[in-house]
Amino acid sequence: MREFTVAENDGGQRLDRFITKLMPKLPKSMLYKGLRKKCVRLNGSHEKDGAVFVSAGDVVTLYFADEFFEADKSFGYVKPVFKVAYEDENILVVDKPVGVLCHSDENGKGKTLIDMVKSYLWDKGEYNPENEQTFSPALCNRLDRNTGGLVIAAKNAKALRDVNDSIKNRNIRKFYMAMVEGDLPHNGHLEDKLERSEKVTKVSDTGKSASLDYEVLSRKNGQALVSIELHTGRTHQIRTQFANIGCPLVGDTKYGGKGKSFRQALYATKLILNFDDNSSLSYLNGKEIEITAPFEGEF
Repeated sequence: MREFTVAENDGGQRLDRFITKLMPKLPKSMLYKGLRKKCVRLNGSHEKDGAVFVSAGDVVTLYFADEFFEADKSFGYVKPVFKVAYEDENILVVDKPVGVLCHSDENGKGKTLIDMVKSYLWDKGEYNPENEQTFSPALCNRLDRNTGGLVIAAKNAKALRDVNDSIKNRNIRKFYMAMVEGDLPHNGHLEDKLERSEKVTKVSDTGKSASLDYEVLSRKNGQALVSIELHTGRTHQIRTQFANIGCPLVGDTKYGGKGKSFRQALYATKLILNFDDNSSLSYLNGKEIEITAPFEGEF
């Protein structure tokens, strides 16, 4: 038997998810059987509903074998190589370098941005996995390995929920800078349906809607520097939509671009933050965070 008091960073989540994070080795079938068999108590009373939400200060008592509580809360320290674009007590916005994965790939190898974020906060004394039951700093948005730019990380659970809700509701505006090939109108709106197939995104009548607006800022040697506001977040959306109009991104050989760099000229350069008035992050409403893409100097 183990007893846990729900901490501030643990509250606001379902009971079954709280238990799963406490006992990652516990099979889900055994978890729900344990709920039915009165192996879980919430504030002293048997609780069979894993969908109820826990709050800070609640006491959860679990009657499971000790072996299921053996969780590895350590993390491998990785030297941070990003630049900080904005930071306060709740969120961290970093400039992700090109070539860095946000999270581990299927091979589980290599240094990742989330590992760097945790290490950065460790260095500052703001994160210690031994002091947390179920929470760890998390990325709220992601970029492809070879796309650099702004990524938001949440330092606490409340901020994570609020940023994720704002992104889901499309309240946070996202802007990119890109270099594209070919001759395209000075500005425009691209609207397509996209589907993912064999690690490639394609335009398809049965796909999910995708839209963006763009403006050409400068032209040079058959290429254009383009500012883009992304309205949806489909995988490889910008790369696919510009390739579809015959103007692939420079270096994006996967989608028809020329060159040998195998790295698309695409950078997430600006965020405009907006949150609901009752959000813990409402003080950031209207906040603009902006950086410069490395290739802008070519124009």
